[in-house]
Amino acid sequence: MLYGSALRDDLARAKTTPLVGIHDMYSASLAARHFDGFFVSGFGFAASYYGLPDIGFIAWPDMVAFVERLRPAFPRQHLLVDIDDGYGDPEVACHVVQRLARAGASGVILEDQMRPRRCGHADGKLVLPLSEYLDKLAQVLDSRGDLVVVARTDATEPDDILRRAKALAKTDADLVLVDGVRSVEWIRRIRAAVGDKPLLFNQIAGGKSPRLTLTELAELGVDAAIYSTPCLFAAHTAIDTALTELIRADGRLPEADGPDAVGVRTATALLERNISRHHPS
Repeated sequence: MLYGSALRDDLARAKTTPLVGIHDMYSASLAARHFDGFFVSGFGFAASYYGLPDIGFIAWPDMVAFVERLRPAFPRQHLLVDIDDGYGDPEVACHVVQRLARAGASGVILEDQMRPRRCGHADGKLVLPLSEYLDKLAQVLDSRGDLVVVARTDATEPDDILRRAKALAKTDADLVLVDGVRSVEWIRRIRAAVGDKPLLFNQIAGGKSPRLTLTELAELGVDAAIYSTPCLFAAHTAIDTALTELIRADGRLPEADGPDAVGVRTATALLERNISRHHPS
């Protein structure tokens, strides 16, 4: 199957395509009940796999292995993968892109940050010289096969944001992402700067960007939206609440028979669906 082409087909429709951030196989199992597209978030993966913040700790073989586990279990979901800065030099970035294409990814996001890198909604980001990033991006585009490629800038200065957005729009990348956009007015300015090039928007709870609905984003001309961490942050809240309640109950587990309760039978039923996806009848 041409996973990149399938994602392009969805992006071409007159709406904003949502891609929800997942951080492990369990969160993906739940997200598959609600969304047709996943975003393999660097923030979520660094947190769940390493227990570390999103500041450049991810090793590319770990990310590739995660996608190799995801694709057989979720053959119908789009998988847009955050590859940060490509994990190093252009040669490394191209190798990772080719591995992800073979693993069944739908697309990748390549940013223009320089090391030490950090979450796109954090302070203190530094970006590569534009010419250096464009060279890396060009090499990735040459090696992508069918993969969708998102060109991302983390520029923070107004003039530089628009300069880079215009330059990225002139490349063969499928979409442009300006991360950490701070206002609706800036979304409009970026939309105008990139012309007809499809635009991606990233929103993360507590981040720098405004919280907007898919309808609002569609009206602003945004073609796709990634939600980096809803599953991760919901798990944080739920786990902390459950453990607090367990302490209050002197170690007695809650009932698991109610309509909203989760016990071993509910969890097993969810996970058994992944077996059927591995071995469709």
